[in-house]
Amino acid sequence: MSISLVSGAVLLVVVGWLAACAEAGIARTSSFRAAEAVRAGRRGSAKLEQVAADPTRYLNVALLVRVACEMAAGVLVTYACLQELPETWEALAVAMGVMVLVSYVAIGVSPRTIGRQHPLNTATAAAYVLLPLARIMGPVPQLLILLGNALTPGKGFRKGPFASEAELRAMVDLAEQESLIEDEERRMVHSVFELGDTLVREVMVPRTDLVCIERHKTVRQALTLALRSGFSRIPVTGENEDDIVGIVYLKDLVRKTHINRDAEADLVSTAMRPAAFVPDTKNAGDLLREMQKDRSHVAVVIDEYGGTAGIVTIEDILEEIVGEITDEYDRELPPVQELENGCYRVTARLDIGDLGDLFDLDEYDDEDVETVGGLLAKALGRVPIAGASAVVGLPDGRAVRLTAESPAGRRNKIVTVLVEPEKTEPS
Repeated sequence: MSISLVSGAVLLVVVGWLAACAEAGIARTSSFRAAEAVRAGRRGSAKLEQVAADPTRYLNVALLVRVACEMAAGVLVTYACLQELPETWEALAVAMGVMVLVSYVAIGVSPRTIGRQHPLNTATAAAYVLLPLARIMGPVPQLLILLGNALTPGKGFRKGPFASEAELRAMVDLAEQESLIEDEERRMVHSVFELGDTLVREVMVPRTDLVCIERHKTVRQALTLALRSGFSRIPVTGENEDDIVGIVYLKDLVRKTHINRDAEADLVSTAMRPAAFVPDTKNAGDLLREMQKDRSHVAVVIDEYGGTAGIVTIEDILEEIVGEITDEYDRELPPVQELENGCYRVTARLDIGDLGDLFDLDEYDDEDVETVGGLLAKALGRVPIAGASAVVGLPDGRAVRLTAESPAGRRNKIVTVLVEPEKTEPS
């Protein structure tokens, strides 16, 4: 009697092993991979495509078979132990130990490893059994899921087993560790998830870095500003920077002046386009989809008081996914480069205290700015562009001339500033 019970338990464990293999294989087989198998003429691919089209249903069937076999095998082993051992506690302890070991190795680890290593073969083989079995069982697996929902707080498993965002991220990390995807691809997938939690104000070009032009300026002045600054889209302001009335595009300026040279004297407002406005609390992912739909590349960001917080371009949002976009001219520069006649070329981000050290000042500080680029912007009263120059006084009475050099990077920021000792006293 005991031999037949053990034989039945072994058979149930084998069936449970196959069901666990099917679970792992189906979970790792997407509809895309199934469609590829059909195109390749793979045997059984038609059945595999049916399973991949509704994986939740067949995962539930495999899950039900595995649990039923595992529980039934446990009952048979326990009954066999009660017959062979004199003490009840001994029989229960042996049955528990045997089933824990068998369930962990034979149903837990081994089949899932095989299913993950050979998902296509495993899922294809499982499809031959699961398709007719699902028809026989009918709504039973779904009814059990509904029963589980009734006992589960919250939303429950409305569609059976599912993967949360954290689990999907973990799967991506595992795929990178197994060399299925590259590290850059893993980072990009994580960035897509993070974009859903990113606000526009986190990716915009802030107001302090904006290069604008007044609406009463001419097309020629706007064209010159665009060429000098390196920006192809420039906000047009009315009374002040909080009153942005439009965006002027470099290509529109070139087209206008190419058709009619006399148009250079026209006001820039005749060439500008309407500006799109978005709140700084808007989701960056939503804005990206809107920009794609509206075929726009730039929007003005408004803060909670209605003032201009900055501008955001479609490239700013894409950088959150693919990383910093640089060009062939970008290179790592030394903070300070000594030139002839006591002149220096420094990075715009150099601390003004370090600038003071170049001229043997014990201490050089400014309560308004911290960098050389900020010092030049303060002296000019605006965002510096290439060629902009200003004389700045030092604490000991001397003066230096700061000149913004060519911009670099996608945002055309001034990277280096030329520092020259001024011969005359600053006015």
